[in-house]
Amino acid sequence: MKFATLRPAADQPPVVALIDTAGQRYWPLSDLLPEFQGDMQQLIHDWEALRDQIATQGEGRLLDGARLEPPLHPQRNMFCVGKNYFEHAAEFSGSGYDSSTSADDVVPKFPIIFTKAYNTLVAHGDEIPRHAEVTEQLDYEAEFAVIIGKGGSGIKKAEAYDHVWGYTIANDVTARDLQKKHKQWHLGKSLDGLCPMGPWVVTADEMDRDNATIKCWVNGELRQDARLDQLIFDVPTLIETLSAGITLAPGDVILTGTPVGVGIGFTPPRFLQTGDIVRIEVDAIGVLENRVGR
Repeated sequence: MKFATLRPAADQPPVVALIDTAGQRYWPLSDLLPEFQGDMQQLIHDWEALRDQIATQGEGRLLDGARLEPPLHPQRNMFCVGKNYFEHAAEFSGSGYDSSTSADDVVPKFPIIFTKAYNTLVAHGDEIPRHAEVTEQLDYEAEFAVIIGKGGSGIKKAEAYDHVWGYTIANDVTARDLQKKHKQWHLGKSLDGLCPMGPWVVTADEMDRDNATIKCWVNGELRQDARLDQLIFDVPTLIETLSAGITLAPGDVILTGTPVGVGIGFTPPRFLQTGDIVRIEVDAIGVLENRVGR
């Protein structure tokens, strides 16, 4: 199933809705389940009790005219993974922006984990703030995002997928000059509005992770193109690593890393400018597209 958070009209509050992407229609969950009045976090928390009750009724409403919101708002910062594709690890290490690399560890031996603040979230179709007063080197990063369903600590790889509720798409937009200057990643990745996410979420049972691809275009030019099975550290490894000392909670989000082809990988670098359009597509999820604003 696919779910979105959307506003049926500009003057109405956001609702969680079941989505039919083929028919471009939606059903507010409060119409299908009158007792449900919560947000996406509540849906994830109550999923086991609700999942078998959710089914379309009637023709639904047309998506055209509804305004998409970020599909969910995590209760804490998003977990992110650095340098998690082999070719991207090489391009980043050779870019001059990587303070985490020595000569013998271009490819990390263990997952590199950092966080991205939740104030960064914007929806499909929203503008990405340019932040020209703060950064001159804004870059894109197409990422496959994992949403935790069942929380826990000490989760082993063999059980990791039992703790995944679903997936979505994220753009881990980064101010490269801040990343380089401050010699850590959080600040350059956590400016307001630097994490487009969506357009919706897909439940884990509908995603063929082993054969899915992730692609990114800037102004119609294909820049990133990879398979999700090319991750250096796969989803079970990331969940095991994080949960070893951090209790994961329903609704936690893990951004799994970006493939080769980001702006700093070009000579000269190709940073985002006002008016640029970034389009990211992941099989079985959909398309996340945003324009860079002023």
